[in-house]
Amino acid sequence: MKINEELKTYIEENVFPEYNKNESGHGIKHIKDVIKRSFELVEENNLDVNMDLVYVIAAYHDIGHHIDSKTHEIISANIMSKDKTLSNFFNKEELKIIKEAIEDHRASAKENPRSIYGRIVSSADRNNKVEDCLRRTYTYGKKLNPEATDEELYLRAYDVLQNKFGENGYAKFYFKDSQYEKFLKELRELLKDKDKYISTQREYINNLKKEKKI
Repeated sequence: MKINEELKTYIEENVFPEYNKNESGHGIKHIKDVIKRSFELVEENNLDVNMDLVYVIAAYHDIGHHIDSKTHEIISANIMSKDKTLSNFFNKEELKIIKEAIEDHRASAKENPRSIYGRIVSSADRNNKVEDCLRRTYTYGKKLNPEATDEELYLRAYDVLQNKFGENGYAKFYFKDSQYEKFLKELRELLKDKDKYISTQREYINNLKKEKKI
């Protein structure tokens, strides 16, 4: 899907480097994954949207995570709104849509996103690989509590994933997504057995440590 090349270059050179400030679970790899997933959702559901908007929303959605994870969606939207260069590519109404979509992307938000763009990036921001869940819940838990043991972090991760992706979890989804459906089935099966979940995460995290990937 074609993106304005000048816009793409600007984002890659000026926005992407800011993600070095985030922990790895919300770093540049995650951002690129969300961009890719957003495009896949648009294609799979044949959505009639402006892809430049989709790209910028996904690119900016976690930029303020290192400042305050609990309000990062508001902080990220404010950072985006102060980027005057974006007015070279979007009009005022489009910039408003971008800001609101960033504010609305969080899975735990009580209200649904205000636009299709918010729903796209909110959906794309959900994990769709079990391995990503195992890594992100560990690294983010470690950031929140550096003194916690690994076993404590695995227990926390299990509770987090149950609350988010379990049968009655709060994570919302707005579009058909074959990848997500497969992921959800696999993760829920793993979560049925707490001991199996913890041993699986332990093995995966230990391998990442050996490979010096975390």
